[in-house]
Amino acid sequence: MLDHFALLAGYNRWMNGNLQRAAAALPADALEAPKGAFFGSILGTLDHLVVADTIWLKRFAANDASGRWTALQALDGIPAPTSLDARPCADLAAWWNRRQALDDTFVAWIGQLQASDLEATMAYGNLRGEPMRRRLSHLLLHVFNHQAHHRGQATTLFSQCGVDVGVTDLHPRLPVAP
Repeated sequence: MLDHFALLAGYNRWMNGNLQRAAAALPADALEAPKGAFFGSILGTLDHLVVADTIWLKRFAANDASGRWTALQALDGIPAPTSLDARPCADLAAWWNRRQALDDTFVAWIGQLQASDLEATMAYGNLRGEPMRRRLSHLLLHVFNHQAHHRGQATTLFSQCGVDVGVTDLHPRLPVAP
């Protein structure tokens, strides 16, 4: 299963690079324009992914009883968002800097996981403070599915602006079998 999560972390990084290239093709006002999307604009949607990924990575770090997940220390200087519609990135450049740091953290952290870690129970509180307990492997599936869901929304918004994000399927990222 670890190889699946490594594949998803790499796919996530690749797709976020595609979104950055698409966003760079638009003027700043187009990125901020209200689009009727759940998080308002293109940048609002991209920011939501930064917010959610930051929240989840910080939750994972808080559950590192072994102290082995040193890759998660990259988030030590980043404040935890308090709402899902927070806007931590003022513009595309700030978003891209944060996005790359988060993607690098995911890739490095997944590389530090051991198979037994995936069965561990993570304890955390949701944004309303309600206590939650879930298995790490299930939470990772949720995180990567959440990213794909909102990137799909973003690609639709880019398409409406006449910008082609390119191939979005996981299939081209799958390793070729011998």
